[in-house]
Amino acid sequence: MVGDGLPVAIVGVINVSPESFHAGSVYRGEEAIVRAALGMVEAGAALIDVGARSTAPYRDTAIDDATETARLGRAVEVLAAKLPVPVCADTARPGPARAALDAGARVLNDVSTLRDPEVARLVAARSAGLIVMASPGGPGGGRPWRARPAPVATVAAVLRDGLRRARRAGIPRARIVLDPGIGFFRDAGLPWDEWDARVLARLRRLRQLMRPICVGISRKSFLGAILGHADPGSRLSGSLAATAAAVLDGAALVRTHDVAETRDAVRVAERLRAARR
Repeated sequence: MVGDGLPVAIVGVINVSPESFHAGSVYRGEEAIVRAALGMVEAGAALIDVGARSTAPYRDTAIDDATETARLGRAVEVLAAKLPVPVCADTARPGPARAALDAGARVLNDVSTLRDPEVARLVAARSAGLIVMASPGGPGGGRPWRARPAPVATVAAVLRDGLRRARRAGIPRARIVLDPGIGFFRDAGLPWDEWDARVLARLRRLRQLMRPICVGISRKSFLGAILGHADPGSRLSGSLAATAAAVLDGAALVRTHDVAETRDAVRVAERLRAARR
């Protein structure tokens, strides 16, 4: 359970995609995957998010459906058998999604705003939890509209579309968390770092959608632009600062590569948020 009145949940990121923008988040071999995930749980992760294909919109990281399916299904199977917390599968494709749910995933993280009806039907049929992320066209996809430089209003409109798709598929709202898609709006009438900064600065406005908000800001490129750090490995301090700001503005989940450090930043921000009330 996540949302108002509950502690902020920390989501640990495990990547089995060598193409990932952050090489430090990639784990090779089943033993390494399990060891890393168990360490995240011990550090405070309430959910482990597994990705088998990089969705960074500025990188040429395309892989075929079969490769993602094999990677994701096996990683989820191994983790679901070992972890005391739920496993979330990060995919927007039906084949990998089905394989992950068959392997024991209990949550799906869809970065395409649920644009594939088959994915929506799978989530509904399996009674899975769902993270719906705002994106202008999905990973590697075209943009069906051109966003105006009004970041929060645009993100809210995209997320409303995602909620409508979920409703049509029969997914209960109570099982849905929303993600504003930090880092994904790269061609929206503003420099991408300005777009992301504006969304985070006004995150509380997304609470009008009446669903918990998940932010994925860990080591992302807008932090590199602000700090002048091209290497994602150098962006931890910026990630923690942005995380604290997001929690102060109402984030209910934080997705991170660095669970222990993020946990500390989250707990301090939660205390300040409570004192503000």
